[in-house]
Amino acid sequence: MTNPALHLVLGDEELLAERAVSAVVAAVRAQDPTADVQHRRAGEVSAPELAEMLSPSLFAEARVIVLESVHEAGKDAAALVVSAAADLPDGVTLVVRHAGGARGRAIADALVGAGATTHRAARLKGAELAAFLPTFVRAELAAAGARAAGDAVSALVDAVGSDLRELAAACSQLVADTGGRVDVVAVRRYHQGRAEVTGFDVADAAVSGDRAAALEALRWAVHRGVADVLLADALADAVRTIARVGAAGRGDPFRMASELGMPPWKVKKAQAQSRGWSPRSVGAALQVVAALNADVKGAAADPAYAIERAVLAVVDLRAA
Repeated sequence: MTNPALHLVLGDEELLAERAVSAVVAAVRAQDPTADVQHRRAGEVSAPELAEMLSPSLFAEARVIVLESVHEAGKDAAALVVSAAADLPDGVTLVVRHAGGARGRAIADALVGAGATTHRAARLKGAELAAFLPTFVRAELAAAGARAAGDAVSALVDAVGSDLRELAAACSQLVADTGGRVDVVAVRRYHQGRAEVTGFDVADAAVSGDRAAALEALRWAVHRGVADVLLADALADAVRTIARVGAAGRGDPFRMASELGMPPWKVKKAQAQSRGWSPRSVGAALQVVAALNADVKGAAADPAYAIERAVLAVVDLRAA
């Protein structure tokens, strides 16, 4: 049976974890605006201090106790948390944060067994993260009172990258700056200076065969000091994505996304970019980006020249 006063925030994605804690605090204060909130790191609080924090008060005032990093708690403190969670005093809401790994897993399992409401805050990776980011961006824009087409969402993800906190801030700022009219033009206008945008802009122009745009974006990136490895990785990702999507054949992007482990918008984008590419030219481009990877990691005397040469080679292969 669920205990409404006991909450477990499980995972190491800071933004999601912080929001889960904030939501619990907001719910308690909606009932009692004077509720006291205490944050303590479990590994830095003694068992006697914990006992005092979790003990009943004379007038049962509303309190929210937030224990951070409970996986770091010592044996005595951990046992006290589990014991107190099973019988919380009136007025006390206990929120326990756990990173979600193997360390201290017994504490998390015990809290679940005690009826804790579990808030998932895991840090996603790979295909799971790629699939989650567009959903996250759309939710952030909707929460700020705006909607955006899929191409604007994917452009923003490309622009800002995978850091959820930065994405959330970018969504909020875009809505404020555009009055809620978020489109690709707005994303590019307000995020033209981002390193990730530069890398993907270079790659997109190269695989599209646009020589002038690719060179302009590349030289701007070099001027801004974007790392050679980032530029090489962006170009390699664009070529490899075209190779994978092209090899899979034409089809519904949503069905192919599941098979390829990519978000649908990325499949759709690669399908459009793959026009003009043949198996032979894709193979040659894969050799170019493989060589570039070695060049930017020390094989080339001048990595910047190697990147420009690789970009132009990809442009020429697309145009051939």
